[in-house]
Amino acid sequence: MFDFIRKHTRMTMILLFVLIVPSFVLFGIDGYTRNQEHSPVVAKVDGTTVTQTEWDAAHRVEVERLRASMPSLDARLLDSPEARYATLERLVRDRVLAAAATKAHLVTSDARLARDLQQNPTIATLRRPDGTLDMQQYRELVGRQGMTPEMFEARVRTDLSTRQVLESVGATGFATPAQADVTLNAFFERREVQVVRFNTAEYSARVNPSDAEIEAFYKDNAALFQAPEQASIEYLVLDADALRNSVTVNPDDLKTYYEQNVARLSGQEERRASHILINAPASAPAADRQKAKARAEELLAAVRKAPGTFAEVAKKNSQDTGSAPNGGDLDFFARGAMVKPFEDTAFALKKGDISDVVETDFGYHIIQLTDIKAPRQRSFEEMKAEIEADVKKQQAQRKFAESAEAFSNGVFEQSDSLKPVAERLKLQIRTANGVTRQPAPGVTGVLGNAKFLNALFAPDSIEKKRNTEAVETASSQLVSGRVTQYSPAHTRPLVEVREQVLARLRAQKGAELARKEGAEKLAAWKGNAAAASLPTAVTVSRVDIKGQPVKIVDAALRLDATQLPGWTGVDLGADGYAVVRVNKVVPRDAATAESAQQDRRQYTQWWSAAESLAYYDLLRERFKAQIVVARPVASLDAGGAATR
Repeated sequence: MFDFIRKHTRMTMILLFVLIVPSFVLFGIDGYTRNQEHSPVVAKVDGTTVTQTEWDAAHRVEVERLRASMPSLDARLLDSPEARYATLERLVRDRVLAAAATKAHLVTSDARLARDLQQNPTIATLRRPDGTLDMQQYRELVGRQGMTPEMFEARVRTDLSTRQVLESVGATGFATPAQADVTLNAFFERREVQVVRFNTAEYSARVNPSDAEIEAFYKDNAALFQAPEQASIEYLVLDADALRNSVTVNPDDLKTYYEQNVARLSGQEERRASHILINAPASAPAADRQKAKARAEELLAAVRKAPGTFAEVAKKNSQDTGSAPNGGDLDFFARGAMVKPFEDTAFALKKGDISDVVETDFGYHIIQLTDIKAPRQRSFEEMKAEIEADVKKQQAQRKFAESAEAFSNGVFEQSDSLKPVAERLKLQIRTANGVTRQPAPGVTGVLGNAKFLNALFAPDSIEKKRNTEAVETASSQLVSGRVTQYSPAHTRPLVEVREQVLARLRAQKGAELARKEGAEKLAAWKGNAAAASLPTAVTVSRVDIKGQPVKIVDAALRLDATQLPGWTGVDLGADGYAVVRVNKVVPRDAATAESAQQDRRQYTQWWSAAESLAYYDLLRERFKAQIVVARPVASLDAGGAATR
């Protein structure tokens, strides 16, 4: 069937048009969205459901947000089961808080919404020099998140309303100094300890397992010795950078380009000005702004009578603290560096001229143009290499735009080979072996792109060896690949992994021996402390662990202070065992008044956060929030340590 569709694309499109359009007329668009209702339910909040489709959409938004803010973030972390589950928890949390806000009739006024949008640093970058918002860029910004400006503002309004739910608790938290000091003194408490370590490595060397033990361990832990699924692939990359190398430029075109763009290529004109500023923010009362303007008019009259005194008047009267000491001098600046009214005036003056009073959002300015720096016009020979690179870049970009559709259609319509597209667009077919579903550590470029790898390991690509769709892996870059050979995941034979099995078995047995001997020593030393051979004592605390494992420090601090000196044993898992003697409590150093106050503020923040969390747990129960999918279980990493 798919072969028929690929070979008769035009006929198929006509047939679909005939079938679909009447259906829309008869049944409406709802008939095509009704399948969303059959999406599995993954959570419930206040009688409403959260579906798998909504979860997937929320995770896509979260992934795009994180990739935009942290481009170097490992893509594998974003698509892990743990990351997806965290997105679901956030989605449920948002639903719980939204339900609480609705029930409490918490709303956000237009003024509060406007104030929040004005304070948004991302939106602030979209403002023009005159302070107005570039609406086109604003629409593009929210459009990348799949929203219109109205949808974005509605979401911000909802966020502000729901934020009030927890702020009603968190913002009112407090703790008395006495309460804070009791907790802080316990938290910062120090203890003198002596630690004897029984390290796994020392005991592993004594382990010599038999062939039978090695084989039994291998069979019991087969999952540790699996080879991942792998594929040998061939792929095509269409990008502007590659196309640039194939572009040849006519020398006459370079000359024409130079003549048409010489002014732009030579650089911008710069101007030097001094100014006198009388502060009057746009938000100031009208009376105050009028008073400031009158003062500026007085100073303008004075400097026009005696232009040579401009610098002196600026030093004494300008309220721009940065330039006033220098006589109002602002040094050289190009267009775009100043607010628009100031810039327009400065670039309209002749050298030595003094402007009228200029009004901006900062107040009222008097501007004197002191110098003009025209850019030096560079010759064609000086700029030839730069122009050629610029022209090649532009032509490559056009060529990419023209080729992108042919690339996308070609890899789909002739899905059993990349060769026709490669020949048509003069692209090189590349190959790679040992490609895995997850990007290999350190691999960059298209072979490290999660979207491309997901397309390669899709069932259609693996089973039928078809080309993948054209995948956008970077700006102005499309990739398509096909699997030429596939090896499913399998347990590697014992003969191949024997050394790894032996190392793991020795580590396991070594840890067991370390725990056994450590427990025996602990029992003996508790009965006869004089027989113990202990190292020099060290003083540890939660903020200064002195190089000790956290487990040891925690165990030492948990020991009953009324029973000191005392002993405790600490199981260090794969690292072995430790016997700890706690000699005494070492009082905390007296804090300065300022430090104590800062610590109490920190404690109050912790307490408020705990109260907010407890309140959220109460709301979850009240609104019957329930996640019906299982939390990802712990798994074993390559080193055998449990991770979650």
